[in-house]
Order: sequence, then C-alpha cells, then structure tokens
Amino acid sequence: MAKRDYYDVLGVAKGASEEELKKAYRSLAMKYHPDRNKDDKTAEAKFKELNEAYEVLKDKDKRAAYDRMGHAAFDPSMGGGAGGFGGGFGARGAGGFSDIFEEVFGDFMGAAGGGRARRASSGVEGADVRHDLKITLEQAFKGYNAKIKVATMKACGTCSGSGAEKGTGVKTCTLCQGSGTVRSRQGFFTLERTCHQCGGAGQIIEKPCGTCRGQGRTLSEKNLTVSVPAGIEDGSRIRLTGEGEAGLRGGANGDLYVFVSVKPHPVFAREGADLHCEVPIPMSTATLGGDIEVPTIEGGKARITIPEGTQSGKTFRLKGKGMTMLRRTTRGDMYLHARVETPVKLSKRQRELMEEFAQLGAKASNSPECDSFLKKVKNFWDSLKD
Repeated sequence: MAKRDYYDVLGVAKGASEEELKKAYRSLAMKYHPDRNKDDKTAEAKFKELNEAYEVLKDKDKRAAYDRMGHAAFDPSMGGGAGGFGGGFGARGAGGFSDIFEEVFGDFMGAAGGGRARRASSGVEGADVRHDLKITLEQAFKGYNAKIKVATMKACGTCSGSGAEKGTGVKTCTLCQGSGTVRSRQGFFTLERTCHQCGGAGQIIEKPCGTCRGQGRTLSEKNLTVSVPAGIEDGSRIRLTGEGEAGLRGGANGDLYVFVSVKPHPVFAREGADLHCEVPIPMSTATLGGDIEVPTIEGGKARITIPEGTQSGKTFRLKGKGMTMLRRTTRGDMYLHARVETPVKLSKRQRELMEEFAQLGAKASNSPECDSFLKKVKNFWDSLKD
C-alpha cells in the first residue's frame, strides 16, 4: 500500500510553518490517540501515520529531503538514506513517539522541550534581604558612604556550603535519578511532580553537617559599606547584588536592598531638588528694609536684601542653592519665605514709641492691607442693611 503524502496526513499545505505543523499534529494526535480509541484499530494506524509524518516534517533537513524526493528519501531500497536519513521514522521505532508527543504537549504536562527530563539544580537561590538606612539631609546633598551591619544567612564555614559533614558527600537521589522530579502517566498525559525524597534537589546528603544541619549556611552578621549617591531622595532603594542570603547547597546568593529614608531637617524642607526655608524677619527690618543672612545646605551663608515694606509670605528665590540632582552637575533652588515677627516684651521706651507710631498712623495710611480689609467689611455690613 502506497504511503500518503505527509502534508496530506497532517492536513496542511506544503509551505506550512513550524507552528502550523505543530498545531495540526496536536489536534489530530488528541483525536486519534490510542488511549482515547482503545477498540479502534483504524485510529491506532492513523495515529502512527501522524507520528511518522510529523517526525519528518518538523526536522528542517528531513523536510527538505522529503520535498525533493518524497518518500524515496527515506527508503534504502530506493537509494535513500544518503545524508543521514536512512531508516527514517523506522530508525526511531514506535518508542520514539513519546519524545515527539512530549515535545508538542510539554506546555500542558510540564515536560521539557525535546522530550528530555528537566534536571533540577542541586542548589537553591538565597532570599533577598532588606535593610533600612536613615541619613541626614546634608548626607543626601553631599553623598555618603554608610557602614552597616546586616544579619543574614551565609555559607557554612564548616562544610563550605555543601551541607555535608567533612569526609562525606552527596549521592544522586535513587527515586528521581538526579532530575529532581518524578513522572507518572495518566491516560495520554504525563504528569511531572517535585521528587518528595530529595525535595527537588536531585541529591541526598549522606551525613548532614553538624554545624548547619545540612542547610549549607548559618546565621551571621556582616559589615558592609553602602555608597549613597549625592541627590538621593527619600524612599529610594539601593541594590547590592549577591549580598543577600547565601543559597542552599551552593545555590546563588540573594541580593541586599537598602531602603533609604531622609530625616526631617530643623531648617530646610525638601521638595524634589528644591529647598524651602521659613525666615523670621524683625518688624523693623520688614518696615524699613535691610540685609539679612540665611544658611545654605552646604554649610555656608547667603545674604539677601529685604525691601522696605516686606509683608509676611513674600518669597525670595536663591537660584542654584537647593539640593544636588541625582547623577547631574546642576542643583535645585532655595526658596525663602518671609515671616514678619511682631515684637514682644517691649521696654517702657519701646512701648512709648509704638504708641506714638500708632497715633501718627491714625492720620496716615501706612497699612494698605488693613485699609482694604476694613473697606470690604464696611461694604459687607452695608449690604446687610438693604
């Protein structure tokens, strides 16, 4: 009986893509699988035919040979077999089906591509560690090398992280043969589970280390230096690769994450790269005008001129006197907010002068905001009479 064209068997066009071939095979294999058609010999024959067609067409080299020569490319009696294709599907035999079926249905069953069992790594990666670091605003401005102590798990010094007592070793798990997983078949599905005997490690420690009890690591405190960049903001985090917990049985270390918080400052309030400072101004200076000195974040002083008649709430801007910007050479600005202070605990002479000033003020308009407010109040009261 002549063999059917492989493309016809799968129901695809000759130029079908790999994904189209895989999709067609998956659909038909589910339909004609022997476990779903136990009493149908025709389904079993179709299933083998599908398997043979897909085994050839999924391989680029075999597919190219088949496109040139058809079935003769795999028939030794017809000169086939040149270039390594002799035997074709028959070289794999019926047992080769399991590899093909797992390759196509591996995403449903958890099997690895190519029909090969996944090997579990003998080590388990260590957990990440968090450390909270508080710094001052000045340290955030300049940058800071912080020395910290971190309590974490490190590789056991007795067994060098292997988890095994000196002079002993580890052996391959007899249940999973070192793969870390065990398989069982249910119908036409292959289920894969973590090996319960070795916990997925693929190895079993013959005699656990007495110090770490087979864990390969112990709790310890280590000293580290964290480079805090200039301009860092509150709530930022710094990652130190490999400084977290040591892995189990030689697994990779986790990372250390340093979360930075900036303490409140007694003088400055930060807003992004800008600084704000509330500056009390004596009533006499606000009235007559004058110069005052204010602090800067780098520890210096800046002089600003207070104009005559300055009111509370007036803002002065000092350009480039704010915070350092992260990974930049520029700085933010500093904003000074005037707060005119009313004098207290007046001497007898000061009181006399203030009383004299008040009497003179009654005859001259020296308080425009008060005059404006009183005018609004008068209008309000007049509107109530209507």
